[in-house]
Amino acid sequence: MTARLLPARRLVSSLRSDWATCGQAARPPAMRTNQLSSFCGTRRLKGLLVYVHNISSSVLMVHKVHFSPSLGVFVGFVRLKKEFCAGQSQKMKLKCQKNPAFPWFGLDIGGSLVKLVYFEPQDMTEEEEEELGSLRTICSYLRSNTLYRKCVARDVQLELRDLSMRGRVGTLHFIRFQTADVTPFLAAVQEKTIGQLHRTVCATGGGAYKFENDFRTMAGVELAKLDELDCLIRGLLYLDAVGFNGKPECYYFENPTDTQRCVKRQCRLENPFPMLLVNIGSGVSVLAVYSENKYKRITGTSLGGGTFLGLCCLLTGCETFEEALEMASRGDGNNVDKLVKDIYGGDYQRFSLQGSTVASSFGHMMCKEKRDTISKEDLARATLVTITNNIGSIARMCALNEKIDRVVFVGNFLRINTLSMKLLAYAMDFWSRGQLKALFLEHEGYFGAVGAFLELLQWSEAP
Repeated sequence: MTARLLPARRLVSSLRSDWATCGQAARPPAMRTNQLSSFCGTRRLKGLLVYVHNISSSVLMVHKVHFSPSLGVFVGFVRLKKEFCAGQSQKMKLKCQKNPAFPWFGLDIGGSLVKLVYFEPQDMTEEEEEELGSLRTICSYLRSNTLYRKCVARDVQLELRDLSMRGRVGTLHFIRFQTADVTPFLAAVQEKTIGQLHRTVCATGGGAYKFENDFRTMAGVELAKLDELDCLIRGLLYLDAVGFNGKPECYYFENPTDTQRCVKRQCRLENPFPMLLVNIGSGVSVLAVYSENKYKRITGTSLGGGTFLGLCCLLTGCETFEEALEMASRGDGNNVDKLVKDIYGGDYQRFSLQGSTVASSFGHMMCKEKRDTISKEDLARATLVTITNNIGSIARMCALNEKIDRVVFVGNFLRINTLSMKLLAYAMDFWSRGQLKALFLEHEGYFGAVGAFLELLQWSEAP
């Protein structure tokens, strides 16, 4: 990068000269000093005017210029970058588009899973059908390939039908696969020609940073990186507003402390603020949300869904989340955990602790005789209860400290995990004496991806 201090006329001449040296046939039009701000589209960033022009698919020219009143000249920086501009220049590029190009994507690349959402209009043009067909080919290929079919899933039961987006009516699709398979996935993307689309994709989650270069070099896709908590909240509020194919997105468990009468009830997040939002992925984040744009991260824990699966793989030899949950459903954690009644012979009445309350997770495993009698299913169940109880305890204390009585649990740890949801509902109700209600959402782990998808549409709507 070279720095220059030039009178305005010489700077404009220099910019045009540098443009020509890049081999671009069409030079910028002649400009007077007061026309600099219209040069190839601009955005003001901390006092600088940023000028971006696409020279080729892999080279961008960036000029940063500002006027110095004391010197009476423009101070400019001229730079050639052999990669797409990141951050604000990506946003500027997207904002210049009145309509987003198909296919419309949103990605959330988490620590364990990649979540992808895309929109399929009912009335597609031939060009749109061809581009979206490339995505369908990739998904079908991965689901049929023996290497991926256990890991890649299209959650058909979660599809949102007859959804209106930017004047188009269609279906929002939801797909997930393991983050460990990102590189093989991108190789398949390249092989199946979706890379020819060369689109910028809005992405969130830590993997948007970790795999940014892989997406660029292997698939020809640039990632516009977005904050994962912003996307989480925005996606959650949007899906709750549009509903789930005519039904509410939100639900709770009625009578959670009574296993015989406990039933699922749907509801709406009316007047949702403030709410405590507990996002359970590989780890756990706890947010106090006061509005769509005002929230704070209170705390978190490293003991989340990744911990559950990791420990189950070590203790039972299972390989997938589904296997671990299946084993847990058949096990009895009381054979592994030490309960209050194992210590007191019954309830601890002074503090209203029932004899069935876990006093020490895995407490029985200190005894060799106990270790010799337990099953892998018992170990899986005890692991699930340990992780879930810890999350519930943290959530309750945070709600108490923040004086919030609405607690919403989300994240892929809750996918097909009714055991944990009922445990969380029980814990919130019992320990708060009915003052706290645990709320859940149908699209548990997809809110970040939906938020990224919505950001793409927002950028394209901006003037």
